[in-house]
Amino acid sequence: MNLEPHRTSADSASLRMAFLLNFGFTLLELVGGMLTNSLAIISGAVHDLGDTLSLGLAWYLNNYSEQGRDRWYSYGYSRFSLLGALVTALGMMVGSLIVLSEAVPRLLHPEAPKAGGMILIALIGIVVNGLAVVRVKGGRTLNARLVMWHLLGDVLGWVAVLSVSIVLLFKNVPILDPILAILITLYVLVNVLRNLKKVVQLFLQSVPGTVDVGEIEKKLLAIEKVTSVHHTHVWSLDGEHNVLTTHLVIETAATKEDLLLIRSRVRSVLEPLNFEHTTVEIGCENEFCPMKGR
Repeated sequence: MNLEPHRTSADSASLRMAFLLNFGFTLLELVGGMLTNSLAIISGAVHDLGDTLSLGLAWYLNNYSEQGRDRWYSYGYSRFSLLGALVTALGMMVGSLIVLSEAVPRLLHPEAPKAGGMILIALIGIVVNGLAVVRVKGGRTLNARLVMWHLLGDVLGWVAVLSVSIVLLFKNVPILDPILAILITLYVLVNVLRNLKKVVQLFLQSVPGTVDVGEIEKKLLAIEKVTSVHHTHVWSLDGEHNVLTTHLVIETAATKEDLLLIRSRVRSVLEPLNFEHTTVEIGCENEFCPMKGR
């Protein structure tokens, strides 16, 4: 069964836009941070540089994941999007650690930034990242959702930079700059770790949180002439496309008409769950099943 590659094309376009916006703004941050002597902005630039590389790879892998199945990948390339989400998360973590290593020492030796320049860059940051959030918002894949949460954190971070810049414009409290850099970084880290957990669970083929395997087996077992259900497995290819396999055992005396009716009712049970791919094996009571009980 093909994986309907058109589903994630919108996500690829959104990631491409987020990459281009992030790349252009990172260059502006690097220059602006040096001109304003703001660690919050320079650290943000270092963070965004890593993010830009991660976003570029996430965009490429998400676009690559839209291919249909072939003889090398029988389920298609959807999991490449998941790989993009993992790379994005790891890149964001590395960037956050770099920011913290620069910000903590400056708590002891704060330097006064140029508040006027910080205000200008913060306003641009709010607009650029805000546009990126609007573009990525609503993405279906975990890859796109991870990027959206990060960009939203950037918007809030620039709102904080704007607030601190206004304070520094009227009062000389240079330690606010490194404190802000640390708070923004910790906020980003918390969200990255939360989403990284989901990515790792998907790689380990855990059951999607929206699926209740026990309830599925209960409904299948309730079908007339089905005597047992076992070897049921559910996992997700990329956080959006889910897969199910199961084995039904039916009465030995079941006729061909009974079998057709059972298949119809199985489809009725599984269809509302929107599985991308399902494999249902049907056997009789007197048949040997080496997988039963596993």
